[in-house]
Amino acid sequence: MIAWLKQRLFKIILWLTNKFSSSPKKDKVFEGLSKVMRGIENGKESKGVVIPFDEKEGRFIIFSDQHKGAGDGADDFRLCENNYLAALDFYDQNNFAFIALGDCEELWENRLTAVVKHQQQSFQRYQKFVAQARFYKTIGNHDLDWKNDPLTIAQIKKLFGGDVGIYDGVLMQTTVAGKELKIFCTHGHQGDAASDGNWFSKFFVSKVWAPLQIWLKINPNTPAYDAQLKTLHNRLMYEWSAEQKNVLLVTGHTHQPVFESLTHIERLYRQLLQAQADGNEQLIHETEAEIQKRKFEYNHVSKDYLSMRPTYFNSGCCCNSDGDITGIEIEGGCLRLVKWAVNDGVSSREVLEEETLEALSKAID
Repeated sequence: MIAWLKQRLFKIILWLTNKFSSSPKKDKVFEGLSKVMRGIENGKESKGVVIPFDEKEGRFIIFSDQHKGAGDGADDFRLCENNYLAALDFYDQNNFAFIALGDCEELWENRLTAVVKHQQQSFQRYQKFVAQARFYKTIGNHDLDWKNDPLTIAQIKKLFGGDVGIYDGVLMQTTVAGKELKIFCTHGHQGDAASDGNWFSKFFVSKVWAPLQIWLKINPNTPAYDAQLKTLHNRLMYEWSAEQKNVLLVTGHTHQPVFESLTHIERLYRQLLQAQADGNEQLIHETEAEIQKRKFEYNHVSKDYLSMRPTYFNSGCCCNSDGDITGIEIEGGCLRLVKWAVNDGVSSREVLEEETLEALSKAID
């Protein structure tokens, strides 16, 4: 009975969400992204900062969408906490800078005091990065209070162990093969009317969705959840990035990892075509099997996935129902999509995708 009720309520909630919350609008997405990036370029500290780095020496990890909550049944972060803490320890020990790309704290469902009480280990690790000036925090739609709520703003120095700027985005800059390359990082909720200032969404999440999660133990954060709307938003992010000059865009928000403008299923289809062209029977068999395994997770594949420019990346999220987390690394002249998961009882890092900054710079020239 409970299983049937879960399934039924899940479908009803998705229908209500789609009916009363608008989907992303292209003009609003473009306007929002451009406003943040141009503001940073023009030196508006309220928008963000420019981070110069050396192509070979720079080290960055980008995580988004932890949605850290109060440790209850509505806290989607609970299953991912061990992987997340292990990852932060690794990146701290290896001198990475940490870019927290929004929706780190779930402040639609919880008061900050409740989150802090149950997330002390995360904040203690943040303080290590802050102490060495290796911490950058941007806001998302679910943790906008870091910039808008005076009571939350007053807690910043105490919680992070120092003065921390809270930004709309950061703009990383380096030189690759004599040419400037910019990597624009922002949460990605800009232009999504379901998230960007939508009072109904915030009310629905805090007053309806959170209690239902606790009661039915539902975690919607799987690749299949609302895949069509996620793909639409990712596509609009890609279209904006493809119009920029010498810019790579990195966002979160959709919880759906994207690498070189392609979702995992699109990269599998591309890999299959290449394997068929090469006559690689083993790879053909392996890729076809993986496509069969994964295709139910995505109800949309871009028609032009073979010709898309590699300008857009999405870090995925740190609140998956299986406990795995994904993020974007920049290190050793490469950009990587990585996953942290438990293997043989130990949290470990796996590189899912990788490309050099030089190759990306040439491809978008």
